[in-house]
Formats: sequence, structure tokens, C-alpha cells
Amino acid sequence: MISRLSGLLSDPLSFLLTLPCILLALSGHEFAHGWMAWKLGDPTARNLGRLTLNPLKHLDPVGTLCMVFFGFGWARPVPVNARYFKNNRRDFALTALAGPAANFIMAFLGLFLLHLLFFLSTAFPPSSEFGTRLWMAGLRMAQSFVILNISLGVFNLIPCPPLDGSRIFLVWLPPKYYFGVMQYERYIQLGLMLLLWLGLLSKPLMFGVNGLYSLMDWVITRIPFFRIG
Repeated sequence: MISRLSGLLSDPLSFLLTLPCILLALSGHEFAHGWMAWKLGDPTARNLGRLTLNPLKHLDPVGTLCMVFFGFGWARPVPVNARYFKNNRRDFALTALAGPAANFIMAFLGLFLLHLLFFLSTAFPPSSEFGTRLWMAGLRMAQSFVILNISLGVFNLIPCPPLDGSRIFLVWLPPKYYFGVMQYERYIQLGLMLLLWLGLLSKPLMFGVNGLYSLMDWVITRIPFFRIG
């Protein structure tokens, strides 16, 4: 933790470029939950003003710090009232899935933008040092946005409360088992934070992140426009 913090403080440019990416990734994630719940009949998030990309409405202090220092984290959950749903299990799972899906969509769009910026910087190279630094900053920001969104999506698919994966996969368990797991949500959350702190989740999570990044990159490079050389 200390070494990661020192690295961020020693490179304020990276921190400034990464912070807007974190805010948009977290806000987009929670907005998607609220939007899906609203479309499925639950107006709770809309009534509470959570159908917005304003990060101040969504940020969880601990989850945001985890995103900054570990690359994996969470936002303040959007409240959902399953009594409004026509099919409780299906609609609850779809609402949970909307968050990671939004992150993967944003990651794909960010990767498309990254390829476009790279293509333009190659086709029209900057004529000054300032222009070069500006292009490099844009490329770094786009890449950070992609990686953070994929990381957030993959991390939240872990089937452990309070993450979305528990609402997607565990919701299909018999109620007594589901609520039996959920009563230990706080302890499981502390366990996840400890695993992140120790770095024990880093390798399996990065395996998923790298795999999805490569898949998205492969899809985008099938576009003839980006086939350079």
C-alpha cells in the first residue's frame, strides 16, 4: 500500500490522468445499475437522483481508494427494490449485470479511441515537443480508461457479496442459502479487501483483464481502418 501510494505521489501526472477515468468508470457502472432497474420497473434509483453520471452521487470512499491504489474497487451501490420487478430473480440479476456490462462497453469504446489516437498520431505526427507530450497524455489516459473499466467489470463479477457477481450468480441459489451467505456480507467484504491488500487476487484478476483486453483489441484490429503496415 505504501509503495503504491509513493508511486502515485511521485508521478502526479499519472494520478491526474487516472482520476477522471476512475470517476467516469465508477459513475457509469452505478448509472447502469439504476437505469436497468428503472427500465425493469423499479424507480428507486431515479427517485433518489442516482440516474446520473455525477461521481459525487456514486462514490464510496473505500472503494474509490481501492481503485486508485489497487486498480480494483467499487462505488456506493444503487438501491434496488425488487418488489417492483415482475420476475425477481431474473430482473435482479439483470440489474446487477448492467454495471459490469457498462464497464465493458466503455472499455471497448475507450480502446477504439486509443487505436484512433494512435492512428492519427502516426499519420499526422506532432511537430513540437508540446504536441508530442499532448498526444502521449491522450494515449495514456485512453489506455488507463480501458484498463480501469475492464478491471472494474471483471472484479465485480466475482460471486462474493457485496460485488455484483453475488447478485448475478448466487441469486439463483435457494433463498435460505442465498440469505445465509448474505448475512456475512461485511466479513466477506473485509476478506476481499485483505486479499487485495496482500495481492493474492492480482494474478487471477489480471489474467481475466488481460484476456478481455486482448479479445477487444483483436476485434478492433479486424477493422480495416486500423490495419497499419
